[in-house]
Amino acid sequence: MKKIIEYTDYRRYIADYYADRKARKSFTWRDFAKSAGFSSPVYLKLVAEGKYNLSEAAVERVAEAMGLRDWEVDYFKVLVNLNHAKDNESRREYFNEMLRIADVHKATVVEGDSFRFFSDWKNPVIRELAPAMPGAKPLEMAKACMPKITAAEVSEVLAFLTKSGLLKKNADGSYTQTEQFVTTGPMEITPLAVRELHHQMGELALDTIENVPQNQRHFSGLTMGLSTKSYNQIVKEIAEFRKKVASIVTSDDTVERVYRLNMQLFPMTHDVSGIDAGAKEMDVKKFGKEG
Repeated sequence: MKKIIEYTDYRRYIADYYADRKARKSFTWRDFAKSAGFSSPVYLKLVAEGKYNLSEAAVERVAEAMGLRDWEVDYFKVLVNLNHAKDNESRREYFNEMLRIADVHKATVVEGDSFRFFSDWKNPVIRELAPAMPGAKPLEMAKACMPKITAAEVSEVLAFLTKSGLLKKNADGSYTQTEQFVTTGPMEITPLAVRELHHQMGELALDTIENVPQNQRHFSGLTMGLSTKSYNQIVKEIAEFRKKVASIVTSDDTVERVYRLNMQLFPMTHDVSGIDAGAKEMDVKKFGKEG
């Protein structure tokens, strides 16, 4: 079984621990629960399935029942807090604590760099900006950013990007990208990090409505009634559109400024397909375009 340090989801670790024990000898969820001091034989099963959260009082008992010791128990505690965190700031604090524990004990958090990259809007922006400003100092890059940041923040981001291999610092002090695009991939931690990035980018987008001239930004949208079939088809079309945009970017070596493209398709009502009232009126779908 993989080490605890390779996990960013405590529920997955619990599920994998159970599967590993069961594969090697007779072991049930009842046995697992009993070893951790629970009267309910299915409590940990429900936790692993995401139906219940592991209570704060039970975290250490469960960790010890799984054979975790010393700093591994501390890591598991922080991992539980990270997965239970409700806001972005708390997630960032818990994740940094995970990195601190790992660093002290000469371990590496798998997907740690990926989480950090996607959890702060400054990382993808500076990664695009630095190669476009050869020879520029951190202060110059900071001044180029429309959301205000400091030279110290730019220096910190550059250090992270070069250490993680997402940027390469050349002998003349300029930067080049090691890969043109960074994608989320099938990482376990991705939903937490990307959710925060989308939140940040959404707030930054709202600021540009008032602070950026209309000829330098483009906002448009549709409010529409959809079936599940139409929704899935539109999602596929958006994926194809992203590929076309990526192709345009890769075919142009010139960078004049860094842009962010948000593509958002989200529900604004609950499912009304089973509601009979007003069915006739709902047969006619109306949609409007907002510019």
